[in-house]
Parts: sequence; C-alpha cells; structure tokens
Amino acid sequence: MADKIKLTIAMLVIAASLFVYYTLGEVSVLYRVLGVFAGVIIAFLISAKTEKGASSIAFVRASVVEMKKVVWPSKKETTQTTLTVGVMVVIVGIILWTFDQIIGWAVRLLTGQG
Repeated sequence: MADKIKLTIAMLVIAASLFVYYTLGEVSVLYRVLGVFAGVIIAFLISAKTEKGASSIAFVRASVVEMKKVVWPSKKETTQTTLTVGVMVVIVGIILWTFDQIIGWAVRLLTGQG
C-alpha cells in the first residue's frame, strides 16, 4: 500500500509541475522548464523508493553492465561484412531475375503469346 501512495505522490508532483508550467505564462520559459525538470527528478526519486522502482533501477544497471560486454566489430570486419551482403544481394537478384524471365517465357509459350 505504501508503494501505491508513493507512486501516486510521484504522479501528483509531475502533474503539479506541469500545472505550474502552464499557469505561469508570464515567467520565463527557462524557469518554467527548469521547474518541470525539477518536478520530474523529484518524482523519480520518490518512485525509486518503491519496490517497482528499485527493480527498474536494478534492471537498468544490469543492462548497462551487459552493454559494456558487447564486442564491436572493427572497421575492416564491418567493411567486409557489408561488401559480402552487397555481393549476395546482387547474386540473389540476378538469380531471381533469371527465374522470372524463364517463368515469363514459359507462360508466354503456354498461352500462345510468344
């Protein structure tokens, strides 16, 4: 129940910051945007204290750890792979065009048009 109250308070903080943003039209846009930004940060800090918030933060941390484990290909590997894919696309395109021509010729022959 406490988590629901905290999440409700977080949503109310965001709603209040947006309400203040739109009602204080005479104040500089910079200050209004900073106010909304502060409201979002406060809402995040409040929601981080809930069970779902803590599990979400743990998930993001684990994702960052996994992203650091990724081994990116070198420039040479990327170029070779790109060229291989390009050559294969051209070869498959020629094969499909050839099949299309043969099937078109057979259909014209069977229908008496060629």
